[in-house]
Amino acid sequence: MYIGHYAVSFAIKKFDKKTSLGQFFIATQLVDIIFFHFALMGIERFSLIENYTQSTHFNLEYMPYTHSLAASFFWSLLIYLFSTLIMKKNKVTAFFFSITVFIHWFFDLIVHTPDLPLLSDSSIKAGFGLWENAIATFLLEAVLIGTGFIIYLRDNKSGSLIYKYAMIFFVFLLIVINSINIFAPPVFENKFTFAFVSIFLYIVFAVISHYLDKKISE
Repeated sequence: MYIGHYAVSFAIKKFDKKTSLGQFFIATQLVDIIFFHFALMGIERFSLIENYTQSTHFNLEYMPYTHSLAASFFWSLLIYLFSTLIMKKNKVTAFFFSITVFIHWFFDLIVHTPDLPLLSDSSIKAGFGLWENAIATFLLEAVLIGTGFIIYLRDNKSGSLIYKYAMIFFVFLLIVINSINIFAPPVFENKFTFAFVSIFLYIVFAVISHYLDKKISE
């Protein structure tokens, strides 16, 4: 799953208005960001295969340290400790960060082919395989982010109208990018370029969401 993860970021802002939406954007994609770093270092692996599924052009070959259920629990616990001890966040905000990281695995479970380990490097893997249906994948992610965004907007009724429209355009842009990601031919032939661009986009999306959310909340 790609943009559907951001639904959690938008929705959880309802319960933690003081924390930057951009920080939740990073939290919700944290395991993917770490995965691509690990892939660049050769710790985990993926390969680019055109039309590997109807919705993807990559095969996630080895990712026990980021995408196993056990690893998800580890990263969520680590982000809780990092939030409280390093970022000096209160325990409620740290809990929200932790939950946002952990939920990522369960959203992935819906779309992934059976490639999500339960334990680190476990032979038992899970995945309901919605990626095998491109239209269903696109609609699910669009509905998820749309629902999260509606919750976000309803909780920011007094915000700047201009920046609200800018945020609407941003969400629409995310949906368009996801449609290209799902339906278009492969954009990259080199997996290292794909990893770098993916990390870059995660950061850019977080920066944009942080800026617009800040302006809406003023």
